[in-house]
This record gives sequence, structure tokens and C-alpha cells, in this order.
Amino acid sequence: MTPDEVDAFLAEQRTCRVATVGMNGPHNTPLWYVWHGGALWLTSLSRSQRWTDLQGDPRVAVVVDAGEDYAELRGVELRGNVEVVGEVPRTGEPVPELEGPERAMAERYMGGGTMVHDGRHAWLKLVPEKVTSWDFRKSGAARRQPAS
Repeated sequence: MTPDEVDAFLAEQRTCRVATVGMNGPHNTPLWYVWHGGALWLTSLSRSQRWTDLQGDPRVAVVVDAGEDYAELRGVELRGNVEVVGEVPRTGEPVPELEGPERAMAERYMGGGTMVHDGRHAWLKLVPEKVTSWDFRKSGAARRQPAS
């Protein structure tokens, strides 16, 4: 995918899978996210295995993908280090850097309005160091018909 296609794809999809590594090995979990300002923004339970893993090792691999049939498969993998933004857990203290991501999260998953802070989640920001994408729709496989 081109960079513009990656941006559009990440803005369109709703769920990612976040892989972390901890003392017990790899851990992979689905999360909602927003793609905002060239970064992937995640809210995570601050008392979770994922959070514990990231406190020891901030490296993540995140996959967002779509498609059912082979010729429809497309996706993006983002790799890098996450950073915590705002208070842990998030209670709603003013954090200018979170205004855009919180507005986008509320619009995308909560029907608009303002972000609800439950005192259990905190924000993670991933500015990807490496982006890998694929789009099998471009491979010509969709145009090929099986022999009859």
C-alpha cells in the first residue's frame, strides 16, 4: 500500500491486535485504536498482562487486517516502542496531546461526545518505527478465475 492507502486503511478499520513480550513469552490481544497524527493510539487497562509486559519492554508489533478470501486480504503491521501519555489510570486531567485522540476515540466508538474516563484505562502512543503493508487485491489474484 502507498502511505496514503495505509492512512486510509488504518482510519477505516476498528480493531487491531497488539503483541507484547513478557516474562512468560509473547502475549497478543485485540484492542480498539485510533490512527491520529501519524501515531497509533491505544487505551489499555492499566492492570492487565499487556500493561505489565509494556512496563518491562515497550516494544510492540500491531497488526490491523481485513478480508475473507485470499484475493481480498490486506493489512498493516506497525512496529516500535509505545509511550504512556497522560495519567495512569486516566481520570480526565487536561493533557493537550490527548485532545485529538480522545475526540477521535469518542467519535469512532462511542457515537461522539466526550471520552469517558473510567479510572481503569490509560493511553499508549505508538509512533511506528517500521510499517509493513500488503494488499492482495492488487496482486491480480482477484482477476484470475479457476479453471473449469
